Amino acid sequence: MAGKYKYLTFEDRQKIEVWHARGDRPLEMAARLGVHTATIYNELKRGYVGELDSKQREIYKAERAQATVQEHFKRRGRTAATAGKGG
Repeated sequence: MAGKYKYLTFEDRQKIEVWHARGDRPLEMAARLGVHTATIYNELKRGYVGELDSKQREIYKAERAQATVQEHFKRRGRTAATAGKGG
């Protein structure tokens, strides 16, 4: 897995939402998606909505995680050094 990076898609996030809701472990989710376990833990943090389910587990929402990622991409913007160079 070294050197192989990929962004999670919204569909990946929806799968994580279903798996998390049914109690699957992050290690299992990571294996299914072909990513590092840390990616799943980071994703779960990104999508927590601040509520607990009936099993006292934090609720993960794919929509919230996707919105957070899109907001971070928007903030990436160009630096002052490249702003006037057309690209």
